[in-house]
Amino acid sequence: MSNTSKTVTFNDLNLAPAVLQAVTDAGYETPSPIQAESIPAILSGRDVLGQAQTGTGKTAAFALPILSNLEMSARHVQVLVLTPTRELAIQVAEAFQSYAKHIKGFHVLPIYGGQSFEPQLKALRRGVHVVVGTPGRVMDHMRRKTLKLDNLSTLVLDEADEMLRMGFIDDVDWILSHTPEDRQIALYSATMPAQVKKVAVNHLNNPLDIKIANKTATAKNINQRYWMVSGLHKLDALTRLLETEDFDGVLIFVRTKVATEELADKLKARGFAAEALNGDLVQKQRERLVNNLKNGTIDILIGTDVVARGLDVERISHVINYHIPYDVESYVHRIGRTGRAGRSGEAILFVARREQRMLRMIEKTTKQPIKPMKMPTVSDINLQRMQKFKDQISDTLASADLGIYQQLVREFQTETDNDPMQIAAALALLAQGEKGILLKEEKHVYDHEKEGNKRNPRNAGEFRDSRTPRGEPETRSLETEAQALKKHPDVAMQRYCLAVGYNHGVKPGNVVGMIINEAEIDKDYV
Repeated sequence: MSNTSKTVTFNDLNLAPAVLQAVTDAGYETPSPIQAESIPAILSGRDVLGQAQTGTGKTAAFALPILSNLEMSARHVQVLVLTPTRELAIQVAEAFQSYAKHIKGFHVLPIYGGQSFEPQLKALRRGVHVVVGTPGRVMDHMRRKTLKLDNLSTLVLDEADEMLRMGFIDDVDWILSHTPEDRQIALYSATMPAQVKKVAVNHLNNPLDIKIANKTATAKNINQRYWMVSGLHKLDALTRLLETEDFDGVLIFVRTKVATEELADKLKARGFAAEALNGDLVQKQRERLVNNLKNGTIDILIGTDVVARGLDVERISHVINYHIPYDVESYVHRIGRTGRAGRSGEAILFVARREQRMLRMIEKTTKQPIKPMKMPTVSDINLQRMQKFKDQISDTLASADLGIYQQLVREFQTETDNDPMQIAAALALLAQGEKGILLKEEKHVYDHEKEGNKRNPRNAGEFRDSRTPRGEPETRSLETEAQALKKHPDVAMQRYCLAVGYNHGVKPGNVVGMIINEAEIDKDYV
């Protein structure tokens, strides 16, 4: 087992010139620990068993040396990368394409369920160097003889523990057993359960064992706060937060693809420049959204853990965990999207009462307290709205040509003999529209807040009573706080029945994997 502390640069790692140029173009100089240890081993043809958390640069750790070793003249599949989810398959394929931008004629193909076979078949017939896919779809192609691995030189298992949790480990074992014995294998996993170790023992040949210590510390320049909020009323709580926080760019994390779209639509309806970032977007659309966030065309992106992974936008001043993450490492990775390169950042976590245990776990593991937030009052919001309106007036006075409007107001004042202040007030009212500028005080909000705090002081500032304009609670579709039944029997779950099973060649893992991939629902919620 090794654990390097030596400082090296990418120039020291003997990467192919075209690959090194792509790394330089991206602005990277120093490899992460997992990269510094993996790259030389994979370049030399040795098997690798790497244990490192998500977000440590594992993709580059295997993609860079693999690209450096490719035989570009060959048309057969030389490399197969197995990933647990469609999202990760797409992300890894895009990373390969990015690192290979100076390699003429390079082709990578992501294959996964939920997509038609035809475009995948066309690409395979043309010839690809690297295939990145989920176990189920890879097996489908292998059985159809449309994916031939007779000349496979390297196989990568990315996030092997996730494949185990999703029920794919038997499929992985089957795929490995149908590949050439002399192929090189790189297995990466955040944890090393017994069944993953068994795969390593059975299929890896004298691997270099790399273990990188988990990074659970959070940046000291990130101000971390939490807000106790009932699940059904998060949208109103989020709206109050966005109205009172002084933010530049915001990244909001939710659990599912559907939630990204629902929340983006609801925020846009409330006047915020928000967009959803999810796996349904093609690469050009994603790049456009990220660029729009960078240049200020939009202010808020709503995404899931996988899709927002690696996002680095200087404007992101706030990260909001609309849905609490499933583990501490995910939390650390999420809030790491702000406070980068020495800049300060704000991280806000929405916590339901039943999620307080996870809050305490995050504090304990990161060894940093997360401070409670006080709910912004109606008065706070109104003060903020008035200040923003004053700022808009000042900006308009400073930058706009007001000649024609001054003439109109002067003529109107002469014709009607109205007080100029009254005219200005009427124009301000017109500018605000039917909504008006001020919220009305809702006393019942504070009464319930006080009652909640008497029961539990940690619930200070809990936002529980917001209602829709019609006085009804928000829809549950976006805010479900489901947890695994055995661990959380008090949480309502929905039971579904599928009329398929072993007699049809369908295993539980196939169903779970389908649900997780297609609906983007985390494994803990199935």
